[in-house]
Amino acid sequence: MAITVITINNDVLTRISLICFIVIMFPLTIIYTLQWILWLWNAWIVWRKESHSLANMLTLIIGLAILISPIIVNIINNTFNNKISDFIISLIQLSTFYVVFCFAGFISSAVMCLLYRPKKNKDYIIVLGSGLINGNQVSPLLAARINKGINFMQQQIQSGQKAPVLICSGGQGKDETISEGTAMREYVLSKGVPENLVMAETKSKNTLQNMQFSKKIIESKNINPNNGIFVSNNYHIYRASGYARISGLNINGIGAKTSYFFIPNAIIREYIAILLGHKKIHLIMGILILIVSIWKTVH
Repeated sequence: MAITVITINNDVLTRISLICFIVIMFPLTIIYTLQWILWLWNAWIVWRKESHSLANMLTLIIGLAILISPIIVNIINNTFNNKISDFIISLIQLSTFYVVFCFAGFISSAVMCLLYRPKKNKDYIIVLGSGLINGNQVSPLLAARINKGINFMQQQIQSGQKAPVLICSGGQGKDETISEGTAMREYVLSKGVPENLVMAETKSKNTLQNMQFSKKIIESKNINPNNGIFVSNNYHIYRASGYARISGLNINGIGAKTSYFFIPNAIIREYIAILLGHKKIHLIMGILILIVSIWKTVH
């Protein structure tokens, strides 16, 4: 667009474009400059409302890292000679750029997954499990997933289509007295869904197994494996879609809403999980970044 405006060289169009640029870039610049405050603010909210686990401290780590990064750069410059400090800073900058670049691709793909609007003609709905409260109770986060699946089922029935089968998928964790699938099924039945339309998958330990074991149930009931959907929280749809494909299920997902304060940590966790799933390519890129950093230092 900028090239087009410059090529046309129209004063009015140039002024309008400049105003639009300022309107967009000013808030983005403020957010970028003060992002450490946003990260720490989110960390404080999560600290108050969630467990103090490492997984829930990711925004705290990022906020502190951004805050102390100028201090670290200053220490590097004062500790090492010019060549070594240039190498270390170059390595940090290129690595950071690569991580942010990959994150941009990840978040773009994740957002596109959320745009999916399934037709009301599905044969089954897989609801992915998550941890239980007190070992046997459905958590608010899990309840949001289940309710999303039940709402889709009801909408499909109201549209005149046959009722899909609801598959509650989740095994039993170490701190749980019953399997997630069983607790989820009891929750669904309490909402008035007929018993013959609800099944429980109770062996899975992760999302990949959710898909694999649910597929076995689907095939055992002679249901078309490619005419269904799965339900999870909105931040989890992209990664879960990949596991569905790996399992041989050509299906997409719909996302349940998540508490606003929980989303940043959840997205970062999903991103880290995606990175760990492609270790070879990131190792290759890491070696290339190292080589480029050495070349920049030498030259």
